[in-house]
This record gives sequence, C-alpha cells and structure tokens, in this order.
Amino acid sequence: MKNETYEYPLTSEEFRTIYSKVPRLTVEIIVKSEKGILLTLRDIEPYKGMWHLPGGTVHFDERLPDAVVRVAKKELGINVMSSKFVDYIEYPTHLQHSFDSPVGMAFLVEYDGEIKTDRQASEAQWFLEAPANIVTEQSAFIKKLL
Repeated sequence: MKNETYEYPLTSEEFRTIYSKVPRLTVEIIVKSEKGILLTLRDIEPYKGMWHLPGGTVHFDERLPDAVVRVAKKELGINVMSSKFVDYIEYPTHLQHSFDSPVGMAFLVEYDGEIKTDRQASEAQWFLEAPANIVTEQSAFIKKLL
C-alpha cells in the first residue's frame, strides 16, 4: 500500500537492518547555473562537515521523479519544475563512513523558489569546480558535469 504522508517510512533500526544487507537506491539533486553546481554542507553523518550533492533515499513504491520532487523540497525548499536523468553514482567508499552502499540516480532539475537548507545541511553554496572537502565519488561526478 502506497503511503504518501510519511516522512521516514522506516524506523532507524529497520533502515539499518535492511540497508546493511542490500544496496540503497537514492536520488541526487543537481542544480546547475552559470554560478556552477549547488552543493550543501552536511550537518549529519555520514560525511558530516563535507560538501555534497543534496539527495535522499527513494521510498518503497515511489517513482524516481516523485522522489526528486520530495527530496528537493525537503532538503532545498525548492519546487521542481522539471527533472532530467543524467547518470548514476555508485558509492564504494561509503562503507568506510557508514554501514550501507547507496547507488544514486542523478537528476538535473529546473526549479522555482528560494533555496533554503533543512536540518541536514548548514549551508548551500555554488561551485565552479569540485571543492577539496567533498565525497570522493561526487567529486569525480561533478568534474564530468563541469
């Protein structure tokens, strides 16, 4: 049964149990302009204190475009007007910082609204090149985009 009202469909224990055994599907939000690519500074683990592409876990029975809209609204406060699948990012080094192994589906978005980070990030900033303090796999991905 599809439930569109929940914020977190799994308890922390369920999340850990499931994703310590299988890959976790995520969406990565790419906001690009003449100022560069928008990254946020993580305030939560894993990768606390590092720059990264905003993103989040795809919920069960959630279509990827719907996950993009939900995650962009939650993490950046923006309304997605359109999105386009660009590529995927595998995170083999994630296991060094956490317990799971995500695979991110990256979507370039056009949006409306003012960018405002949520509790997961202390700030958002535009970059014309990948900063030194960024998740390894995202650095390589961003270099390809720019």
